[in-house]
Amino acid sequence: MAFTKDDFKNKIEEIQKESWYKQPLGFGIARVDRGQLNKDKILQATFPVVNWKENYGSAAVFLNALKEAGIEVDTSKSEFVCSVSDAFLTSCIETFRPYIPEAKGQDHKNVQIVSKLASLPIDTGFTEDDYKVVFIFEDETVQSVEAAYLKLYALSSGKAALRSLNLNGIFGTLHNCAWVGNKPVELDWLRENEISLKLTGKYPEITMVDKFPRFLSHIIPADNVRILETSKVRFGAQLAGGTTVMPGAAYINFNAGTEGAVMVEGRISSSAKVGAGSDVGGGASILGVLSGTDGVPVTIGENTLLGANSCTGTAIGDGCILDAGVTILPGTKITLSEKAVEALKEINPGKEISTSMKGSDFQGVNGVHFRVNSTTGQTIAMRSTREVKLNADLH
Repeated sequence: MAFTKDDFKNKIEEIQKESWYKQPLGFGIARVDRGQLNKDKILQATFPVVNWKENYGSAAVFLNALKEAGIEVDTSKSEFVCSVSDAFLTSCIETFRPYIPEAKGQDHKNVQIVSKLASLPIDTGFTEDDYKVVFIFEDETVQSVEAAYLKLYALSSGKAALRSLNLNGIFGTLHNCAWVGNKPVELDWLRENEISLKLTGKYPEITMVDKFPRFLSHIIPADNVRILETSKVRFGAQLAGGTTVMPGAAYINFNAGTEGAVMVEGRISSSAKVGAGSDVGGGASILGVLSGTDGVPVTIGENTLLGANSCTGTAIGDGCILDAGVTILPGTKITLSEKAVEALKEINPGKEISTSMKGSDFQGVNGVHFRVNSTTGQTIAMRSTREVKLNADLH
């Protein structure tokens, strides 16, 4: 008798009731790039599909298939990484069989992956150890390159919110590589083969040296996202629809990004995020948690303008303006006139606003225009009278 969809659902329920089973936060199958000298060193993990708090039926199939393939599955730790074997793929396909005819395009992507892996020609040059099935059960310190990439994928795909994941340990886990396009190369391999590579004209054109690849090496952005230079966005960044990242001084680090249509011509450092409709002007800098923010991640509100070469190390509200060159750090002393205080209180009921404030005091205060008095040099704040509005045709 053929295995039906009802049989599939019953089997999933049985697996999920097993004492060893644990529902993962995220999982997926990745192709890994290994070191050219040290084959045990994983340099990169590429996930065609990232499952994050979803598709638990497929998670049960994968975990059960590993057990049926004779693998000791340990769900007690935060991560579990295992090589994909023929036995694993055979078990998955038998369980997924009722859905294989429907597995096309955007439907049943996990089924598509195991089907394609099972049918790969033997002359591809890849071995079973080049493919890994990866599970994250608890959001704890990163232990493996594969899990690090799974978390970065979750962020860049928008399946996990910015600043929502534990990325501790990621720098110590990822390896510093020379990148030739989207291919990582061990620096030690380059050093060992430098003479022959250069004498034979085979020395690669290295685009960068970093622990992280570029965003566009792994992520297909939304149709209305524009990135005019690939080096400007690091993998692990998150770009909402309508975001434009210009060349020049623009840059978005990992675990940072935008929450709506944003013009980016400046720097959005790690852990910083920018609200919809805002404009990060040319050379403007939003500081990260290690560079002048008192360790507090910076959030820029909606419809806010950071003028050219301005610098922000503290939260800025909605509808605000920083004039060109103005720096607002948590401890920056800011002066307000009595008129400005009353005007800002009117649109920010319940907020503590006075004639003398620090930069950190403006968290959650909207409609502020920050300027520098050209006569006294004082940083001042007033009620903003200008609406910040992006050009809809460009976003």
